[in-house]
Amino acid sequence: MPITTRRAALIGALAAPGIARAAFPERSIRLLVPYGGGGQTDIVSRVTAEALSQRLGQVVLADNRPGGAGNLAAETLARGPADGYTIMVATMGTNSGVNALMYRALGYDWERDFAPIGHFCSTSNVLLVHNSIPAPDFPALIAWIRANPGRFTYASAGVGAITHLIMEDLGARLGLDMVHVPYRQSTQAMTDLLSGRVHARCLGLPEGETVRGQNSIRAVAVTSATRRENWPGVPTMGETVPGFTGSSYFGLTARAGTPPEAIARISEALNDALRDPRVRGAYERVGADPAPQNSPADFQRTIRAAHDQWAPLIRRLNLVAE
Repeated sequence: MPITTRRAALIGALAAPGIARAAFPERSIRLLVPYGGGGQTDIVSRVTAEALSQRLGQVVLADNRPGGAGNLAAETLARGPADGYTIMVATMGTNSGVNALMYRALGYDWERDFAPIGHFCSTSNVLLVHNSIPAPDFPALIAWIRANPGRFTYASAGVGAITHLIMEDLGARLGLDMVHVPYRQSTQAMTDLLSGRVHARCLGLPEGETVRGQNSIRAVAVTSATRRENWPGVPTMGETVPGFTGSSYFGLTARAGTPPEAIARISEALNDALRDPRVRGAYERVGADPAPQNSPADFQRTIRAAHDQWAPLIRRLNLVAE
């Protein structure tokens, strides 16, 4: 057999199905974090990146890509290679179609462009109020807002963020006239809350932990279904507004078309982390609830459920992001 023929045969054999390939991953993985540093998404993402790095044998590097309520990170993933080496923290805005309802033009399709990997935690929220508002508890706060229409200001991570939707839902249910002040940077929103430039901020418990005990603010309610052990004495919103809850999911997603073995390997590592008391404790210490064991199909159902919960509110209020 001529040398060129033997060489072609060898190349064909190496590329043939069934030939062993190096196990995924062979190099570091980039984890796109769709919000800036210091916020709840960043906090829980870094816990997850560290846990995955230990189990995958490669560095999982958290890469903050804030912008457009997560759209910048989502567009980066959708336009990148479908190889499993770039993945993203999945959030309600990017992966449950919330942003698609509010932004006129997106560089990705939330239903077509992503492949779910797994759910790693959920977070509830806490409403922090500056002490300049003379209302000692949640019912008194509602009464003050009613008595002062258009005067109460609250910060959020942006139009359509879960913290914005919670306050819009609350206002719609109770007929409250409140002024929304969206922020691009979580640190600036916190600075303005602590100084009294805005009256309140609804934010995830992981981020709330970083300012708990500040003398200028107080916690008046949490959005979880039951009270939180690490926020003693703080009632749920549902105790005043029956049935009211609000939480966020966080998970991992890859670009659609990513090899199934890569998704399966990351999912396996994620579930192993979720069985580890040390990892679960790391989530709990920042106020997050670790997810149960779950598959990509399970996570897809979580993604769809969030869409079904919040899409009607967005449509009813005709929310449009700027």
